[in-house]
Amino acid sequence: MSARIASVGLYLLAGLAGMFALFYPFITRAVSQPGTNETGFLQVSGTPLLATLLVILCLAVLFAELQGQAAGSKTVAALGIMVAATATLRFIEVGIPGPAGFSPIFAPIILGGYVFGPRFGFLLGSMTMLVSAIITGGVGPWLPYQMFTAGWVGLTAGWLPHLKNTTAEIALLVAFAFIWGFAYGAIMNLYSWPYLVGDPRTTWSPESSMADGLRSYAAFYVTTSLLWDSAAAIGNVILMAALGLPAVRALTRFRGRMAFQVQHP
Repeated sequence: MSARIASVGLYLLAGLAGMFALFYPFITRAVSQPGTNETGFLQVSGTPLLATLLVILCLAVLFAELQGQAAGSKTVAALGIMVAATATLRFIEVGIPGPAGFSPIFAPIILGGYVFGPRFGFLLGSMTMLVSAIITGGVGPWLPYQMFTAGWVGLTAGWLPHLKNTTAEIALLVAFAFIWGFAYGAIMNLYSWPYLVGDPRTTWSPESSMADGLRSYAAFYVTTSLLWDSAAAIGNVILMAALGLPAVRALTRFRGRMAFQVQHP
C-alpha cells in the first residue's frame, strides 16, 4: 500500500511540475517590473533542471512500481519494449519525412495508455520523447515540455472507458486521437508563445486580460499551427482507424499473458 501511495504521489508531482513549467512565463511576466525584458529563465537556463527533474520522477515511479507488486518487473519490461518500438517510429519519421506535422508516435502512446492504464501511459509518453530525442538529436529546450505533454496523452488515454462494442471502441479511440492531434500542438505552443513579440493581435502582454490573451492565442494558433496540427490529427485518425483495433487486441493478449495489472492513479 505504501508503495502505491508513493507511486501515485510521484505521478501527481510530475503533473504539477508540468503545469508549473507551462504557466511559469505567465506568472513571472505578470509580476515583472514594467519596462523589463523577460527572456524566459526557465525556458533557457532552467530547461536542463526541468528535464532532469522529470527523468528522476519517472525513474522514481519505476522503482516504486518494482517495489509495490510482483508484476512490477513485468511492467518495466513491457514499458521498455513499447518505448523502444515507439522511439524507433520517431527515428523513421526523421529519416523518411512525411507530411509536415504528422508523427506516427502518438498512436502507440494512446494505445499503450488505453490498454495498460494511465500510469503506464504517462511513463510511455514521457520516456518515448526522451529516448527518441536522444537517438534523433532532438534534444533542446522544448524536450521537457514534449515529455510532459506526451505523458499527458498516454495518461488521459488510460482514463477512456473500455467499450464492449468494437465499432464504438474504435470510434472513441479515433476521436480521442483526433482531438489530441490539435491539443498537443496547442499545449506545446505555450512553451514559446509568451516570449514572442510583434503583432499585439497574436502575442501576449502581461497587461492583457484573460479574454484578450485567449483571443490573441487563438489568432496566433490559427495563423501558425492550425495546418500543422491538422496534419497531425488526420494522421492520428488514419493510423488509429487502420491499426487501432488489431493493436488493442494484440496488446490485450500481451497484457493477459504477462498477468499485467492495470494501474490507475
